[in-house]
Amino acid sequence: MPRPRQPGRHRRPEPAAAPAGAPPLVLAVPGTPGVAARRLAEESLSIARSELPGLDAHVGYVDADGDTEDFPALDAVLARIASRRAARASEARDPESGETATDAWAQAPDAVVVPLLAGPDSAVLRRIRQSLMNSGSASELTDTLGPHPLLAEALHVRLSEAGLARADRARLFTVATAADGIVLATVGGEEAVQAAGITGMLLSARLAVPVLAAALDEEGAVARAADQLRGSGSRSLALAPCLIGPEVDETLTAMAAKEAGCAAAEPLGDYPAIGKLALAKYAAALGIAVQPAPQGASVR
Repeated sequence: MPRPRQPGRHRRPEPAAAPAGAPPLVLAVPGTPGVAARRLAEESLSIARSELPGLDAHVGYVDADGDTEDFPALDAVLARIASRRAARASEARDPESGETATDAWAQAPDAVVVPLLAGPDSAVLRRIRQSLMNSGSASELTDTLGPHPLLAEALHVRLSEAGLARADRARLFTVATAADGIVLATVGGEEAVQAAGITGMLLSARLAVPVLAAALDEEGAVARAADQLRGSGSRSLALAPCLIGPEVDETLTAMAAKEAGCAAAEPLGDYPAIGKLALAKYAAALGIAVQPAPQGASVR
């Protein structure tokens, strides 16, 4: 049954529907395909569809070993989408006017590809661009999901779930194991560290503790960041992965936390902000108006 609208002027506006004929969203998932990665990607797209009903969304695996039903390769997904769109355009063509029934999207890309990455990773983005070339489709690649205030909120939630941060800024209740310094771990080299640093500043403002970004894929970088925090007065540190999850081996985070001598929170995973940010990138690429997600809300 349809959900009744909440009365009153403070009700949430009903989400706009996806325009008919709009190109699909393709979530490009890096890393070794697996059940956990598939569940995460599907949950993120479920959030995106709830924000924009009627959204045509697909998952493509950047590093898939072959093209299977469970783990379709990104280039194969894009090739199939391009083929279907070309076939529909041909069938819809008016033989008298020569115009198609989807003129509004005639110049649009075949698909909008959104990388499932919290920040820039040149190696992964290079593989995604190669998949676009291999597919032969005219698809558009968006920026990564971060930096963004919603990622800072998600990091706050993951830290609070691990008992490493206050769960609610408004109530200000204390957590005995709360960290007084955060190492924000990312992958992708210097560019990724700089982007994570922006999200780290937002996280620092939320928690009122120092936050330093460091690269997991640079030997000793996390330990050096931890030493720098301890040198500035922090005594209880925490490692917060500024990562979605599938893009790195989970043992890498555990090893870095052990090396730095601190506890670690879980990756961002299927936090609802991930699906909302993926939809925001898609909507911005096509100029579609979507009800903006609230930013900076208190974490409960």
